[in-house]
Amino acid sequence: MLSVPEAQQKLLPEISPLLQSRYRILQTVQLMQPIGRRTLADSLKMTEREIRKETDILREQGLLDSLKSGMVCTDDGEVVIEKLRALVYEWSGLTQLAKLLENHFGLQRVIVVPGDYNEDDTVLTLLGKEAAHQFISTSFDGQIVAVTGGKSVASITQFLHPADTHNITFVAARGGIGHEMQMQANTLVSTFSMQMDAQYRTLFLPEHLSEQAYQAMLTEPMVTEMMDYYDRADCVIHGIGSAEEMAVRRNSSPEDLRILEEKGAVSEAFGYYFNAEGEIVHRIRTIGIQFEQVQRSKQVIAVAAGQQKVKAMLSYFKVAPEQTIFITDEAAAKAIAEGLPSYK
Repeated sequence: MLSVPEAQQKLLPEISPLLQSRYRILQTVQLMQPIGRRTLADSLKMTEREIRKETDILREQGLLDSLKSGMVCTDDGEVVIEKLRALVYEWSGLTQLAKLLENHFGLQRVIVVPGDYNEDDTVLTLLGKEAAHQFISTSFDGQIVAVTGGKSVASITQFLHPADTHNITFVAARGGIGHEMQMQANTLVSTFSMQMDAQYRTLFLPEHLSEQAYQAMLTEPMVTEMMDYYDRADCVIHGIGSAEEMAVRRNSSPEDLRILEEKGAVSEAFGYYFNAEGEIVHRIRTIGIQFEQVQRSKQVIAVAAGQQKVKAMLSYFKVAPEQTIFITDEAAAKAIAEGLPSYK
């Protein structure tokens, strides 16, 4: 039986692409405001003439406003974006695509945002917005939230705000890795807590330790306190890395890189390297949240996008906790779905 949106599309098929186009323009203005026509055209891969025509219509409808600094979304525009979101996502096939991945991976929920992470800078912002909404809408008093680092997780920051909850504690899920301080777990838990008026705990230790240093650190009061937090973590927010990408960020030696390649490592999460079948092929000694602690948490929010990470996603989601909410982009979701027999 056809749904109402499907019936509408059958009757007026010409409306769907026009609605999707104008919705994407309005959505992009909302994410990047204030924004000029040229920047908007570049972002959406449209001509300035096309953008001028469409934004003039949106302005006449009271959905956009023009300031000296650029175009902004009006209050009515914000309402339209939220009201039409489900319809646009269904008409564009994103809802069906998300459900397909949900069933294939056996996850609690999959959310697919429009666009290609590698081609459109606003896609990362959309990922962050969706992840923040999922988190805030399910947050509760006394919640403990473990957070990893990375660009995808960092995209959540600007959409966090104080919620009707108390005593949320953000905990760095791992120590320092790489050189980009703004993407470190320690930095993110600090900024997350400021955005939500919450508490936080950091872990200022190198992520990768020698066996001797690792054993010595396990008895340190700071480390035992963090391990207790990990044991009680209600929510884990993380990204998904390709094995090679994460090994390079950890400054792994050429010998370590060779071993990972020989073992067929494809993805990495929480210090564990997985092959294409989802089997653990390597594990580093790390002071941070352990995979078994992630599996015991009530909720897991995974944010990852880009077609270059498809193999890593397919690998990791063979073992991902079923309570995972996975947020990705349209290009990656389609690349995954094309390998499934049920995808049309």
